[in-house]
Amino acid sequence: MKKIALGILALIAVAVLAVLGLASTKPDHIHVERTVEIAATAADMAPFAEDLRKVQMWSPWNEKDPTLVPTYSDPSTGVGATYSWKGNDQVGEGSMTTTSSVPGKVVHHLHFIAPFEGQADATIAYEEAGDGLTVVWSYDDPAALFMTKVMTVFVDMDDMLGPDYEKGLKKLKPLVEAAAAERMAAEKAAADKAAAEATAAAEGAEDGETPAPE
Repeated sequence: MKKIALGILALIAVAVLAVLGLASTKPDHIHVERTVEIAATAADMAPFAEDLRKVQMWSPWNEKDPTLVPTYSDPSTGVGATYSWKGNDQVGEGSMTTTSSVPGKVVHHLHFIAPFEGQADATIAYEEAGDGLTVVWSYDDPAALFMTKVMTVFVDMDDMLGPDYEKGLKKLKPLVEAAAAERMAAEKAAADKAAAEATAAAEGAEDGETPAPE
């Protein structure tokens, strides 16, 4: 019995060493990205990348925990703006801070607290292409912790995060397109009003051009 137990322990030790060996070969930089095409302009998209409250409107993780507790800084836009969350086992606990915000690109730094400690960056980049907009949402961990590398021995990060990123972008698309439709409707209403006022002014001028009595 003792020999069997020792044999099992030896196998476990070999398996652990094998996993650690494989983990050590994993790259330090982890990158995941997904893209979506949206019928809108960069101006329509900007608030959904810059305002952390609007970013959370299309977050794929919020629906995994309806009781999630969010906290936002005031203001919730611009470099230094923060969003923190505390939820169930699926979403964990952490914070997001805007570290860079320029036209067409916003970078948010992620600090994961639970269920595991970690740091990463999420970038939302967008540019107009043809009649629409190309949005790229990416995740970068430039210096993955060893435990993260151990996890990647068993789970491919692209396979794990990719579907969530796709889901988030699928939620983003109708929000931005609705904002674009609202903008275009407002622009049309303003143009119609301006045209009507110009027509009325022209007609009034014509009515006032009567010959002077001799």
